[in-house]
Amino acid sequence: MSLPEITTREKWLAARVELLAREKEHTRRYDALNADRRRLPMVEITKSYTFTGPDGGLTLADLFAGRSQLIIQHVMFAPDWDAACPGCTAALDELAPGMLRHLESRDTAFAAVSRAPYPKLAAYQRDHGWDFGWYSSYGSDFNYDFDATLDESVKPGGTYNYKPQAGLGEDATEGEVPGSSCFLRDGERIFHTYSCWARGGDTLGSAYSLLDLTALGRSEDWEEPKGRVAKPHGADPTFRD
Repeated sequence: MSLPEITTREKWLAARVELLAREKEHTRRYDALNADRRRLPMVEITKSYTFTGPDGGLTLADLFAGRSQLIIQHVMFAPDWDAACPGCTAALDELAPGMLRHLESRDTAFAAVSRAPYPKLAAYQRDHGWDFGWYSSYGSDFNYDFDATLDESVKPGGTYNYKPQAGLGEDATEGEVPGSSCFLRDGERIFHTYSCWARGGDTLGSAYSLLDLTALGRSEDWEEPKGRVAKPHGADPTFRD
């Protein structure tokens, strides 16, 4: 791998200022995208889904753990596999307890869901020392309905990253796929607000990156003290120039 060009301090500063302008534009575009995401319409979930956890069966409502929002990480672990996907495993390894507490403080629950039977999930989780909710959707339509598992024999006309896979032949995506889905609870009603796949599904790593996927966003009301012009990192709305 080649190293960056060596230059003078003055030339470096000029290049850095030019890059800063592009970084600020990227931040503004990202904030505008997040705002558009929060304005997406939502779809009510009327179908019943059953999951299995350490205490037995649960419903989708149970996964909210009394909170208003739920983020589900679709983890690739098929029933006949002996281990979860290596990429999903690496991402889950970085799932810190502090990040989960941050989500909970914003009235948002987090859960991982896979199709493998719960005993397999529990053993794999124990071997990796993970401490987060990981639930099995084995025997449920959940993965198929939300396109986290693509199988034409079970659900014809499946899509991957919102692209129909029928007719793609060898280029079609099949089986388990990674991604994230967000849900909102209003009383007894549950709504699907967002799902992302492919590179957009690589969201683990920070609470803010996950909250930015949800309908309520970061839920931050920032009042700027006198004399300040910059908002703290991660604050909503947009940073000021």
